[in-house]
Amino acid sequence: MSLLYLSPSTQEFNPYVTGGNEEQYMNLIADQMEPYLRASGITVTRNRTDMTAAQCIKASNEGNYDLHLALHSNAAPEFLSGTLQGSVVYYYPGSTKGRRFAELAAAGLREIYPDPELVSAEPTTAIGEVTKVKAPAVLIELAYHDNTRDAIWLQTHTGEIAQNVSGSVAAFFDLPFLTPQPARKGTVDLNWGSLNIREQPSTTSTVLASAYDGAELTVWNEYQGWYVVEFAGMRGFAWQAFVSV
Repeated sequence: MSLLYLSPSTQEFNPYVTGGNEEQYMNLIADQMEPYLRASGITVTRNRTDMTAAQCIKASNEGNYDLHLALHSNAAPEFLSGTLQGSVVYYYPGSTKGRRFAELAAAGLREIYPDPELVSAEPTTAIGEVTKVKAPAVLIELAYHDNTRDAIWLQTHTGEIAQNVSGSVAAFFDLPFLTPQPARKGTVDLNWGSLNIREQPSTTSTVLASAYDGAELTVWNEYQGWYVVEFAGMRGFAWQAFVSV
């Protein structure tokens, strides 16, 4: 499966210069990301707002995730307060996969951030949610919440940011990025054998599970003859001709 640990900030003590706080807006963006991720065949585990950063790291390390994504907003040092702008995507310098996602995410954000030249992907050895996580890990500082222009951009573009970052996640997993659709009930309809649930919409992709005739599925989306389905706790792709919806 394509397994994501999604870790929006739990720092409610970081106020925005325009009102609200970091935890509030990062969780709002995560809320808006989940339907896109689900629609694209990605299985998401999310942290809780009562967790500390250390608890998020521990929870992530207890699973077998393919990507750990932390969402944050930034603040300048006190002597520069309110003067800095931009988005920074941090990754661990020794992680090839972490760097790949960081570069995908930075490229995506350049398409929507008002000053694309202020978006960068940078290595770090100083952020716990990057250095202490066993999965490829990235932390995105989406904008400076102590800068009025940045804070207003973030607060008025949460949906666009969610869609953009979700698209980068789908690209990282080599999955089609699909628009969310209402969930539907499906039933496997075969005359023989079993239906393979695959990691990607391809007959050569890894088989995650096999569903026998009459098995019930949740259908989240469709793509070029495939359904995005959930079966036995797993999310993947099933050939459309063998599912009745």
